[in-house]
Amino acid sequence: MIRILHAADLHLDSPFQALGREKAALRRSEQRSLLGRIADLAREQKADMAVFAGDLFDADSPYSETARLLEQVLPQMEIPVFLAPGNHDWYGPRSPWTRLELGENVHLFTDGGVACAAVPELNARVWGSAFTARHRQPPLAGFEAAKDGDTVDIMVLHGEVGVPGSAYGAITESELARSGMDYVALGHNHTFSGLRRAGDTFYAWPGCPEGRGFDETGEKGVILAEVEPGNCRVRFLPLEGRRYEALEVDVTDSFDHGRTVLEALGRDPSRDVYRVTLTGRPETAPDLPGLQSALEGRFFALELRDRTGLRRDVWEGREVLSLRGLFLAKLWERYTSAGSDQEREEIELAARYGLAALENGEEPPAV
Repeated sequence: MIRILHAADLHLDSPFQALGREKAALRRSEQRSLLGRIADLAREQKADMAVFAGDLFDADSPYSETARLLEQVLPQMEIPVFLAPGNHDWYGPRSPWTRLELGENVHLFTDGGVACAAVPELNARVWGSAFTARHRQPPLAGFEAAKDGDTVDIMVLHGEVGVPGSAYGAITESELARSGMDYVALGHNHTFSGLRRAGDTFYAWPGCPEGRGFDETGEKGVILAEVEPGNCRVRFLPLEGRRYEALEVDVTDSFDHGRTVLEALGRDPSRDVYRVTLTGRPETAPDLPGLQSALEGRFFALELRDRTGLRRDVWEGREVLSLRGLFLAKLWERYTSAGSDQEREEIELAARYGLAALENGEEPPAV
């Protein structure tokens, strides 16, 4: 059984432009600390090797602090480390990879074809392939590895499974099944896949280890995979960094919109970046600048959006000489002469649906 720490899509030195200059710089610094935390996890979990499945950098010009830290952390892991460049950090003559001194325990795949590195002390072979441009053809087309006794075959690769025609290394399940691999460690998709299987080949991707935008919300981390011929188990290991969270809050019956937002939070937001969208039909329109001022100190960063609509009197406009007014006037006569609350409720509901039809709306207006 080989224990593999599998990470991908760190996107180090992302710009974080929406956060402003100071917080963006802090977030890049915190991103760099991911390297040390991943190394610590590898030691804590007694991993036999670590694999990074592409997009370690966000672009081809990482900061010098990031390059130096990478040169320090990876050799200090003291286990075999395998890197497969992706579409953001692709390998080429002028890429940052050519300027790094990564240590004897680190193997960087640099070819667009599938290459193999033997790890005799683990009775394993690690296969991999690199992006050598921003886009690439299917990396596993026609590939099949002949089995070698009880040797464990592992592949590290950046690409997209089940997206025919993708310019980012399209991979099919039939190619995975034919590959002869015991475990394929993938990157590119930023959401944890869970363990999957194609034929006798197991595969997974961990997602990004920390979110960078509202398309990367929730808990993020890496994978610990335990692999042997014909069998695989994976465990998702959260890294507990800052999260991006998107939250909708209905303020229809709220008199204190700020308190309603805070009560809707499921966790302490002080470390996290939130997008809060106000919904519903309150008595008064939300004061976004006032809310922003009152709440933003409770979050690392906060974006507020107003998607509310004010309540309206369903009978408003019944005296206006128009089709809408005539429709409401007729129903108002029946409403005021109704003999029970139930009958009045039914007439009001009819008015709401009638207004929706007149205004070409999908839903009746709230009252």
